[in-house]
Amino acid sequence: MNIRFAGEQLKEDTWLDKQSHTSLQRLLPRLDARFKEQVDADEWQNYLQRLKYHFPRLFKCLYHVYGAQYDFFYHLENILASATQMWLERPSELKALDAMREADPHWYQSNRLVGAMCYIDLFAGDLQGMFERIPYLKEMGINYLHLMPLFKEPEGDNDGGYAVSSYREINTKIGTMEQLSELAGELRARGISLCLDFVFNHTSDEHDWAQQALAGDPEYQSYYRLFPDRSMPEAYEKNLITIFPDERPGSFTYRNGLKKWVWTTFHNYQWDLNYENPIVFSRMLEEMLFLANQGVEILRLDAVAFIWKKLGTTSQNLPEAHVLIQAFNAVVHIAAPAMVFKSEAIVHPDEVSKYISEEECQLSYNPQLMALLWEALATQDVNILRHAMERRFSIPENCAWVNYVRCHDDIGWAFSNDDVAAFNLDPGAHRHFLTRFYTGKFEGSFARGLPFQEDPETGDARVSGTCASLTGLEKAVEEKDEAGVDLAIRRIMLLYGVTLTIGGIPVIYLGDELGALNDYTYDQDLEKVGDTRWVHRPPFDWGKVEERHDPKSISGRVYHGLLRLIQIRQQNLAFTRSETEIVDTGNKHVFGYFRNHDHYNVLVLANFSGLPQSLEARRLRMLGLRKTVVDLVAGKAITATRELLLDPYDFMVLAKPSH
Repeated sequence: MNIRFAGEQLKEDTWLDKQSHTSLQRLLPRLDARFKEQVDADEWQNYLQRLKYHFPRLFKCLYHVYGAQYDFFYHLENILASATQMWLERPSELKALDAMREADPHWYQSNRLVGAMCYIDLFAGDLQGMFERIPYLKEMGINYLHLMPLFKEPEGDNDGGYAVSSYREINTKIGTMEQLSELAGELRARGISLCLDFVFNHTSDEHDWAQQALAGDPEYQSYYRLFPDRSMPEAYEKNLITIFPDERPGSFTYRNGLKKWVWTTFHNYQWDLNYENPIVFSRMLEEMLFLANQGVEILRLDAVAFIWKKLGTTSQNLPEAHVLIQAFNAVVHIAAPAMVFKSEAIVHPDEVSKYISEEECQLSYNPQLMALLWEALATQDVNILRHAMERRFSIPENCAWVNYVRCHDDIGWAFSNDDVAAFNLDPGAHRHFLTRFYTGKFEGSFARGLPFQEDPETGDARVSGTCASLTGLEKAVEEKDEAGVDLAIRRIMLLYGVTLTIGGIPVIYLGDELGALNDYTYDQDLEKVGDTRWVHRPPFDWGKVEERHDPKSISGRVYHGLLRLIQIRQQNLAFTRSETEIVDTGNKHVFGYFRNHDHYNVLVLANFSGLPQSLEARRLRMLGLRKTVVDLVAGKAITATRELLLDPYDFMVLAKPSH
């Protein structure tokens, strides 16, 4: 670092520390006068202790973004007052959870944690139905439940619930906010943490704030990014990337009632919020803490990359986006410390990792791992996967990945061009190959998927499809190919085996555990037609649940295979709060890694080839393995004198034999 720059930075930090201290000393008497008498004295002191600890970083974040505004200290006081009021309203059982989580702040790194995700209406009908489905989740070993968007939304187009009309009201078809709070309490009592989405880049155009803006209220118009003509939108669009090119060009929508252009990054009914306005930060903070007070323990921050805009840039992954999330994080540590953030950043892998820290997002989706698992399955070659994981799997030690085979969204090829080019492949052509492979257009493909958001000019596209259909189960069942069914189930176990053991929180899209296939009837629904993602969002088949204990049924084979992998994870301390060391197995078809915790360690091997593979025994012993090991998946001892043999799509967890 330049010595002069370092000196200036130190001087600025010292000044900020002094201003932070002075500001808090001025604000504390005002907070005392307003709130102290409303709560027990000891409880108030505990709250102030957290406030004093986290205020300096909150101040620095807010000053960085809003410090130039003449009324900065007015907004600072309002933000603290909002946080304090929301803390006062926090139920006592959640304050008890706060204390537990402060004692064990990295609880999310436990090997016991296994996640599931679902749409409430598709899985259980409504919130009341969710109560009845908790025993099924417990049977699977689920203790982290992500419920897909359930807030009030527009009729018709609503981006699958990601166009929010109110953060404090539930879609009436699903239930009420009171029911959600009750469900969160029941889940918590059964050891299951609730995860919800927080769509904070935009609201729907039917949100009260947008409606007030449409009615001409200038205050609410300042909540969004509105422009009187095309001059500024055109200036911005010189650098912006269109998110849904097959729907419309650009990122702005004209509203004739307003006679203004609205910034709409995603769909024309989703209005981007204007975080340059500190009131927007304060109002969204209140919505965030309201959800924390309903019992939400993990908050998925949607579209984190887009929340700050700047002319002359792509308006993605800007420094201010990180600062805003860090500010939200600081306030949550003060007012609801039991809740953690999970980032959703489907961007370049190097940008994804920048959102991950204890002071920003403790958890993050791992879209790179997801994409490269599918890449390795199509190519039967793990070189790119191994290369990328060696370079990018490591994150701050007190954070965790959220690993998934697929989710509610499409599969995008979110890996680095550099990682592909390192093996003399053209990144664009390779992505086209993967899209063709998983949409069944490549000769010899086992997959049955559909393209999503296909760009007619470039041919770029993402892929929709359930795990089972993309791994060949749909094709094998249709063709009555028993050998194909067996291989498809092996592929499912392979993919989920990696996500369950590589490090982080594994999340299962409910239905995958039963081998759910694509649902092509979505195209008959006018609200879903054209959005191929609905092909992998079928109604949950409770009939298949009845078959789950039948070892001859496909559902039973998939269910018990996955259950076995979950049990291995939850019962082996090598997977808790542990390190992951990616290794070169010496075979381009076999992915391998060690998991280490204290004196517990295992070697995980995954054969991505449809043919048997072998590993040299000498290489395994060089890695520290004994001649005889136990495969925890197969439940048997293996002696590898000269070589270790793996069956097609074999998944092994190798440990020392117990004595």
